[in-house]
Amino acid sequence: MKLVVGLGNPGDRYRGTRHNAGFRVASFLAARAGIALEPMRFMGRFGKGRVAGEAVALLLPETWMNRSGEAVAQALKGLDLEQPEHDLLIVLDDLDLPLGRLRLRPQGSDGGQRGLRDIIRALGTEAVPRLRFGVGRPPAHVDPVDWVLQPFCEDEEGLLRKAVPRAADAAQCFLTQGIEEAMDGFNGPFPDPALAPLER
Repeated sequence: MKLVVGLGNPGDRYRGTRHNAGFRVASFLAARAGIALEPMRFMGRFGKGRVAGEAVALLLPETWMNRSGEAVAQALKGLDLEQPEHDLLIVLDDLDLPLGRLRLRPQGSDGGQRGLRDIIRALGTEAVPRLRFGVGRPPAHVDPVDWVLQPFCEDEEGLLRKAVPRAADAAQCFLTQGIEEAMDGFNGPFPDPALAPLER
């Protein structure tokens, strides 16, 4: 079994915000696979099922972004997953990537993302595979903290209808083929010319 964790903040106030991109991708993957996410287990919404024949658990921590590590550590222990470097994928927002751009990595620093930072702290290792989903940089006059807590605009929502399924495809590739194949197939610009504004 492998565990996919989508990061975000709980509650209606944060639904649809940039910081909840991880929730959005993981929820899409769950819905597509017919996996129900039920509260409350491992401090979040949790479900188990199969994705492309692979046994998968999905978790959306409801601890608030900055305390995601405790939920992830509990889930790994409860599911008896002892190799997070192979069995865990964190899906998170990244404001340093253009909107919709994906970047998978097997390990590394938190890059300033506090949810990932807390997970690295809780697990005691940077060997945590992650799928970063670009939410774009804010305009010069907007504080990045305020930016990630804002909802996507209407034009962006149209683009996300294709970008989110592609991110779910990347997570599925990780689950079935591993991080290297997922990196080769999904890192870099979106291949659909219709989504060129994602790369501006």
